[in-house]
Amino acid sequence: MSKNYWLVKQEPDAYSWDTFVKDGRAAWTGVRNFQARNNLRAMKKGDLVFYYHSNTGKNVVGISKVARTHYPDPSADEGDWSAVDLVPCKALKSPVDLDTIKNDPQLKEMALVKNSRLSVQPVTEEQAEHLFKLSQTKI
Repeated sequence: MSKNYWLVKQEPDAYSWDTFVKDGRAAWTGVRNFQARNNLRAMKKGDLVFYYHSNTGKNVVGISKVARTHYPDPSADEGDWSAVDLVPCKALKSPVDLDTIKNDPQLKEMALVKNSRLSVQPVTEEQAEHLFKLSQTKI
C-alpha cells in the first residue's frame, strides 16, 4: 500500500516551523478553500505532511505527521469546514526552496508549482521521496 503525502503552506510570520516545533502539536484550522478542505478530509492518521514557509523564505522546511483526522473546524462561524491536527516530526536537513522545485524535472508538476495558491495539497510518493533526497533528510 502506498503512503500518502501532503504539503501545507504557512507564512512564517504567522506560524513558523520553529513555533510549531515548540508547540508540539497544532490544529490546522482556518482553511477556507473547498479543494484544500477536501485535501484535509482525505488525510489519514500517520500521513506525512511537508511544512512549507510561504511568502518569506518560500521553502519546504520540515516534515510533520497527521495526529488526528478531520473534524469540524472550531474557528469556522459558518459553513462546512474541517481541521486536522498535525505534530512536527523533524526539520529538513537542507530546506528545499521554490526555485529548486520549479526547476527540478521530478518536482515541476507539483501542486505547489501548478496551483500555487492552494494551502493544503497532495504530494505524490515519488515527489516526496525526491524532496527527502534533495533535503538530505531520512524519515
